[in-house]
Amino acid sequence: MNLKITTAGLLCSLLTATAGTATEYVKLNEIAIGGEGGWDILTIDSAAHRLYLSHSTQVEVIDLEKGVVAGQIADTPGVHAFIAVPELGRGFSSNGREAKAGVVDLKTLKTISKIDTGEGPDAMAYDAKRGELYVFNHKGNSATVIDAKAAKVVTTISLGGGPEFGVADEAAGRIYCNIEDKSEIVAIDAVKHEVVARWPLAPGEGPSGIALDATHHRLFSTCDNKLMTMLDSESGKVVATVPIGSGPDGCAFDDKSQLAFASCGEGRTTIAKEEAPDKLAVVQSLKTERGARTMALDPDTHRIYLPTAQFEPAPTPAPGAPRVRPAIVPKTFKLLVYGPGK
Repeated sequence: MNLKITTAGLLCSLLTATAGTATEYVKLNEIAIGGEGGWDILTIDSAAHRLYLSHSTQVEVIDLEKGVVAGQIADTPGVHAFIAVPELGRGFSSNGREAKAGVVDLKTLKTISKIDTGEGPDAMAYDAKRGELYVFNHKGNSATVIDAKAAKVVTTISLGGGPEFGVADEAAGRIYCNIEDKSEIVAIDAVKHEVVARWPLAPGEGPSGIALDATHHRLFSTCDNKLMTMLDSESGKVVATVPIGSGPDGCAFDDKSQLAFASCGEGRTTIAKEEAPDKLAVVQSLKTERGARTMALDPDTHRIYLPTAQFEPAPTPAPGAPRVRPAIVPKTFKLLVYGPGK
């Protein structure tokens, strides 16, 4: 018992020391993108000052220093995500409409080969320590593991449900992934390539976005029932929750500020602070724009980026018919930029 108290006390002290005083986020800029079609996941290569944004059938490449579109990656039908692996000079796209992962040259932005995945490849996670890419196949209920250097499939892991976002914990040798239809997180052993734990997220339901605080062994999940959960990745127990908005998809964690972000399609991003091992507190409800449900955090600048567009009025559904999504107004697609105020 004394050991547990000492460990908890040390962890609380570390959190207090690293947290500091949170500064409210403010809108800094908008980056015009244009074009047509929907969008999904975005990722950042901080060293290269590049942001990769999945947009319909291509990936938009944004120069974050200039705040402009620097190019596009084509031949990515139904793309959901893109991850750059700078040390290899290549990146990988998850092409949902063809059940393949594209291998892309980061200099030319050309697709140089494709790798078969499971059905409905969606989010991805990269384990830099082992040089392996995990492609989460939402319809296939599986993860395809790819050797990034060889550009070949290592194995396929059955997940027992529809995966959403995942994250690599290189120190722990695990990959964590939200299973949306089971409302749980699975832990994958990165060496054995097998699921070694399943952790319920109750009271959270329908998790999508995920983020990791590796130092303090905490996982954050944004859930469809307007909750963000904080789970202990050692015990597998949910230790705290905070309310968020409707239509969440993205999640991020800033190690330096100890802030967790939940981007929601209703036009709000909840910002919560990890104040203690079992305490998560909302510090800001940031007004964004309708449709800004996915996000990426630049750990160097602490800025967050959220894509959205303007929408036509939603059509009235016929009696008994499901709600119809409103159409996107062409050429209004953009990237919202927020950061700590001065």
